[in-house]
Amino acid sequence: MLFRVVLAVAVLVIFVYGLVDVIRTDGRVTRGISKPAWIVVMIVLPVLGAILWLLIGRPRDSAPVRQTHSHPASPDDDPDFLRNLEMRRRNVAEADRLKKLKDELEAKAKADGGSAGTGPDSSGTRSPGGKGTGHGETGGASTGDADSHDTGDVK
Repeated sequence: MLFRVVLAVAVLVIFVYGLVDVIRTDGRVTRGISKPAWIVVMIVLPVLGAILWLLIGRPRDSAPVRQTHSHPASPDDDPDFLRNLEMRRRNVAEADRLKKLKDELEAKAKADGGSAGTGPDSSGTRSPGGKGTGHGETGGASTGDADSHDTGDVK
């Protein structure tokens, strides 16, 4: 009884090992017949097919072909991921810097008694009369546009 169980387990192990080995072997290096034909032989004649595969069909002096992946195993091994991560970090830092500058400019404009869109122009002088015209002498439209264009993809 024990002998039959051991024999059945041995037959199953040989069959499964042979079938997995045929499936994992590259089709270009099989000997004798083609890879699909070896799989059919293994299924039709389980023990004899496995023995024939191991003696005749298996490539000599080579272990089963290991699958290699062309993509990195983890994100920190991927140069494109790291480059994009650095670009995102820089974009967020620049957006924060621009927001801080804009908030400081608005606070300064309110402290001077003007509205948020008025203040000194690019040369540092004020318009005649000491107050802005309300049409954005500082380039309010371009400042707003620069903020929305620079940070639009980050938000």
